[in-house]
Amino acid sequence: MTTTSVLNDAPTFDNRQDFADELIALARTNDKVVAVCNDSVGSSNLTKFRDEFPDRLINVGIAEQNMVGVGAGLANAGLIPFVCAAGPFLTGRSLEQIKADVAYSQHNVILCGMSPGMAYGELGPTHHSVEDFSWLRALPGLDIVVPADGAQTRAAVRNAVADPRPTYIRVGRFKVPHVSEDNVGLERGKFVVAREGSDVTIIATGTEVSRALWAAASLAAEGVSARVLNAAYLSPLDEDAIKDAARQTGAIITAEEANVAGGLGAAVASVVGQLEDGARVPMRILGLNHFAPTGSTAFLLDHFGLTADHISAAAREVLHRD
Repeated sequence: MTTTSVLNDAPTFDNRQDFADELIALARTNDKVVAVCNDSVGSSNLTKFRDEFPDRLINVGIAEQNMVGVGAGLANAGLIPFVCAAGPFLTGRSLEQIKADVAYSQHNVILCGMSPGMAYGELGPTHHSVEDFSWLRALPGLDIVVPADGAQTRAAVRNAVADPRPTYIRVGRFKVPHVSEDNVGLERGKFVVAREGSDVTIIATGTEVSRALWAAASLAAEGVSARVLNAAYLSPLDEDAIKDAARQTGAIITAEEANVAGGLGAAVASVVGQLEDGARVPMRILGLNHFAPTGSTAFLLDHFGLTADHISAAAREVLHRD
């Protein structure tokens, strides 16, 4: 477990850079590492990988279903394919192939959803990847990893090479601050304790982890002790951490840059609702519940109540609920 803190004025970073750097470093020592993309060499930040390993990058063009199938074939041949594309097109257009060729067939394909959530901002709902949690959590045998910063992105890439398995990694584009140590590791199926607390638990994933930490700092100034759990893995889900949070803090907030139907909040609520002792645990689930208007990513996160102030307000609400 790692305890971390961030400041509102901390510098922010694009996780795609850490993804690319770690992928190249691993490819230099492991010739099984290959990349597949859908005419997205630039947006997937694979330019340097292509230049160094021109024979290990396959660009299938704008053909996402074929792309996943090619990845499955490469995995079946013993390679470790990182299949990279913008999140909405990777998970939406090729969902059948992800189901049949990756999850059901248990081919060790590393699906990399680039620029997920609402990172494309003004390009609108067609380019937003906010349904991916809902779609992919329904597939047995597929790991879902959501790094909160660059160090966790690197750790997710390392894990994928060291222990290949069907995996979906959300590789963030919207810049976020560091919330973990440089050489952090990620344990499969485990949340990271980003901050200890005893009054309420905030379970956040991806871009929302730093905002949850800011919210916890604000609540601390009011005398409220907020635990922050970084949900780095949505599948397998850390049910023990959720149960401990419910019993030890008695109230839970979830925050995700995703649709609330079937996402992190729904997963946590399912665990809380099945507590053996029937404990009553008030919850608030923060996320999207309708298609987004036009605006920047920062505007949209505020619009959907995914800021530190909104998280703090939700915590106050559950703590004062009868």
